Parts: sequence; C-alpha cells; structure tokens
Amino acid sequence: MLAYQAGLAKFTGANTQVFGVSTDNTPSQKAFAEKVNATFPMLSDFAKREVSAKYGILMPDRGIANRATFVIDTDGKIQHIEEGSSAIDPTGAETACSRMAHKK
Repeated sequence: MLAYQAGLAKFTGANTQVFGVSTDNTPSQKAFAEKVNATFPMLSDFAKREVSAKYGILMPDRGIANRATFVIDTDGKIQHIEEGSSAIDPTGAETACSRMAHKK
C-alpha cells in the first residue's frame, strides 16, 4: 500500500481509480490506512468475503484473501492481474493502466 500511495499521481494521470479491498474489518482497515497515510478508499470484504471469492483469491481454509492487484477497465473487464508478493509493487499495474489510457 505504501508503494501505491507513493505512486498515486501516476494512476491519476492515467485516469484510473485506486482502492484497496481486504478481508479485514473496517476498524482495522481505518487504522492501517492512517498508519500508511493512504488517501485512496479502503473497502472491507470482512462480512461475507464475496469479492475475494468471486475474484478467485479467497483462501477458504484460512479465511483470508491472497494478496492481489487487479486492473479493471471501464467496461468491467480485468486487464491485468498480479498475485502474491509481486502484487505489492505497483509497476505492473502502472504499466497496464498506461497502456489502457493510450489505447483510447
């Protein structure tokens, strides 16, 4: 999240919206957002974990989601996915957003 916050201007310049989704509860997310000075929205998938399940990243045996980054276009189509430790580096998402912006 720190890297995404630090590079937020690159996403804004590509006409994109950054937000975080996690299986943590809202108070935990708020504390985390304050800790890392996140200015983008943080959404909770705590209650039913439906978003994580539908995107195929929920680990049901552990009750948490695998770390992942999705770039979704304006038509709702997934254009780019990164999972695991590489998802914390925004480079791939930045490149995908830039490519999409230049296609228009």
